[in-house]
Amino acid sequence: MERLADRVILAWGVKRIALAVFAGAVGVLALPPFSFFAAMFVSFTILVWLIDGSAAAPESGLLKRLWPSFVTGWLFGFGYFVAGLWWLGHALMIDAAAFAWALPLAILGLPAVLAVFYGIAAALARTMWSDGMGRIAALAASFGLLEWLRSVLFTGFPWNAVGYGITPVPLMMQSAHVIGIMGITSLSVFVFAAPALLGTRQGARLGLALAALLFAAHVGYGALILYGPQPAAPDAKSPVIRLVQPMIEQTAKMDTDADRAAIFEKHLKLSVEPPKDGGRKPDIIVWPETAVPFILTDNQDALTRIAETLDDNQILIAGAVRVEDMGPGNPPRYYNSIYVIDGRGQIAGAADKVHLVPFGEYVPFESILDDFGIQNVVEMPGGFSPAATRQLLTLPSGIKFYPLVCYEIIFPDEMTGDLGAANAILNVTNDAWFGTTPGPYQHFQQARLRAVETGLPLIRNGNSGISAIVNARGEIIAGLGLNETGFVDATIESFGAQRGPGHPRQTYFWLLQILLFVIALASRFGFVFKQN
Repeated sequence: MERLADRVILAWGVKRIALAVFAGAVGVLALPPFSFFAAMFVSFTILVWLIDGSAAAPESGLLKRLWPSFVTGWLFGFGYFVAGLWWLGHALMIDAAAFAWALPLAILGLPAVLAVFYGIAAALARTMWSDGMGRIAALAASFGLLEWLRSVLFTGFPWNAVGYGITPVPLMMQSAHVIGIMGITSLSVFVFAAPALLGTRQGARLGLALAALLFAAHVGYGALILYGPQPAAPDAKSPVIRLVQPMIEQTAKMDTDADRAAIFEKHLKLSVEPPKDGGRKPDIIVWPETAVPFILTDNQDALTRIAETLDDNQILIAGAVRVEDMGPGNPPRYYNSIYVIDGRGQIAGAADKVHLVPFGEYVPFESILDDFGIQNVVEMPGGFSPAATRQLLTLPSGIKFYPLVCYEIIFPDEMTGDLGAANAILNVTNDAWFGTTPGPYQHFQQARLRAVETGLPLIRNGNSGISAIVNARGEIIAGLGLNETGFVDATIESFGAQRGPGHPRQTYFWLLQILLFVIALASRFGFVFKQN
């Protein structure tokens, strides 16, 4: 290990660039659909050694001294995000004639921007660098801080935070309920980077022991939750929930009323299919994001068809576009919404999407960028408007769902407001934009982590999958895989928070950050004084 560490530390030029990009790219193997978490040990061990060798002339100013570390971190991040997000280009190829020109921006441009966060993390860690375990703590603290900033700055995009690499299965997800995915990110970087200590021997015994203890606690807590006392099984009164997964190709044209009618009827047909194995009829039927291919409130015939299809006591929850008339002389506003429709075809409730996708559902600085021909990927005049606040979806039975549309579920900070009053999380999405790529698998894993964090069951429905009912421990009760057409019926073992009082995850995250920074700074000052 020492010989290998020396070769990495002393690498220069093209070899150093290739090593940094490789280290980032190989870490993606820890994410779905591969979920080989051990790959992150390779990634962060190499990164530590590369930062060890990121030296500048001692007489240089602060920025010049940190520049080699920033470049190393940026190259690492570029490899990580290109390998982990290349599938975003698939959405642009749905309408290649209009958006193929933007393919390099999606595949290379966005990763280049996101890599800046990792570059800053490496540079910040370098300011606290020492020759032992302290530099591992410095890297963990810096990555934790910058991953958190990535989740909030410029509307945020915390997709594939490093912590997801150590949560491949429910056994390794349960810590999220206590410290959240950002807390897991900080501690996972410490664990993943610990083998680098074998290359320099300084602080190896203490660092590796602490990393092993953290990993054991992570897995042990998961075992305690999964194999300890369990919630009561569903009883005869528990509502049966049906997820309808129609698998409508994103390339399918809806230019005519016949096209729209056929898609609508496909949803209805799957909704009334008899239960499998002689089960009960569903009480709640869920359709995916924008499942209704027209403005529902302008189409009374569609509401009539829903009433004809549903039993009086059944409820339909469907993703649809909602339009709001803004008065004479003003353009209407469009919302990406979820409707609750009762058995009489009446709209009993609605919730609008709050956190929109930049360049997907709206164009930032539209008045300026419109002159350059930049438009939304989703065709909607003027784009979508965001809801001012998130509202719970309340069913006639009194059940309350916390609604999240599409990628809203990747944001831990979106789980606020009336979450405590909700019986379950409801997430409708349409991952057909991304085809058969890692994207839908990564999206689903992040959704499962929100269930574990909040202690609430998750009802998730996607047009092309992955659709599933997930309990509060992240375990799949029932579901449909990617690109399957059909439906699945299931009951949830119990509605509402199943894990006791919620933990102050944000508080614990910042306490962890402080502790890691204290360890890093103490080691740094000890290193400096020792050198002097």
